[in-house]
Amino acid sequence: MNWQSDLNVSETVFVPSLERWYEYHKRDLPWRHTRNPYYIWLSEVILQQTRVAQGKPYYERFIAAYPTINDLAHADERELLRLWQGLGYYSRARNLHQTARHITEQLNGKFPETYHELLKMKGIGVYTAAAIASFAFGERVSVVDGNVYRVLARVFGIDEDITTTSAKKTFAALAARLIQQANDPATYNQAIMEFGAIQCTPVAPDCLLCPVQQQCVAYLTGQQNRLPVKAKKAPVRNRYFQYLIFKNGDKIAMRERTDRDIWQNLYDFYLLETDEPKSMLRDLLLPDSVNEIVQQGVLSTMPTGAMQLLSHQRIQAMFYVIDLPDKVAGHLPTGLKWYSQAMIGDLPKPVLIANYLEKSFG
Repeated sequence: MNWQSDLNVSETVFVPSLERWYEYHKRDLPWRHTRNPYYIWLSEVILQQTRVAQGKPYYERFIAAYPTINDLAHADERELLRLWQGLGYYSRARNLHQTARHITEQLNGKFPETYHELLKMKGIGVYTAAAIASFAFGERVSVVDGNVYRVLARVFGIDEDITTTSAKKTFAALAARLIQQANDPATYNQAIMEFGAIQCTPVAPDCLLCPVQQQCVAYLTGQQNRLPVKAKKAPVRNRYFQYLIFKNGDKIAMRERTDRDIWQNLYDFYLLETDEPKSMLRDLLLPDSVNEIVQQGVLSTMPTGAMQLLSHQRIQAMFYVIDLPDKVAGHLPTGLKWYSQAMIGDLPKPVLIANYLEKSFG
């Protein structure tokens, strides 16, 4: 249901109210001081699944390492993934790299300037295309992200489930009408996203000092905690990773994850995934060839555990450190290679693995 007609919510009042609010309350962020589409694109991709406080230093490191899109296009993928380490959703980094190469090689380094041309680029979806088109090129196209859904649902009383196709059309139509009222589309888009991020927050929104309080359906009807309506997330899947860390002197055996699974192209150790938690090496049903190697080594420390929560998966890992004698070191399981401590520092790794290495061998 849309309560706009019943409560006479004015779109023409809403837009200037947010623009004035933004003028006084906006955060000073580096990507807001540029019209460079490459910098804006980079910031938007980093912030897709990342809070501003965490994403800002990554943005600054990327700009320092790859100051132009040509630099990013010619980056070594391993180094790119290592720089991305800690942000998760590594397909974002790979898409950045591929798109940078396409723009450099196929478009002569010229960044697409319109919303519809941007949508043709790998990894650039509806939201990111709108952000780049409006922030860099001033195109009057609206951005709709989680913050925008929340603000519009509350202010205009839209109680459609935001995960449905019909709701997406409702919000897109309203957002498209609203941006027509804006003095500057880039400023308005920034304003509504910033408003959702720091004023109309998911929990405990600051309704007392809200500039649109008296036209907000959620406030007037006490529905701040109910809107926006969103279907429950899929249950988190538990996965149990048993890592065998083969050591030989100061070298550690690692391998690149090449399967289409989490952490693709990142490095970890020999992995056995089990259906339930394990905490003893003897309880692991290892392949005969691997078990033979293990039997010739020495379990040098007590097994230790760690956990990482992903978007829909909870990884519970156990680490078993096994020192191998020189006579066995040349017969590692397929895919594993020896790396020195210095070499390991340059490898892109999941946060779970990087944290373990830092704690245990740093």
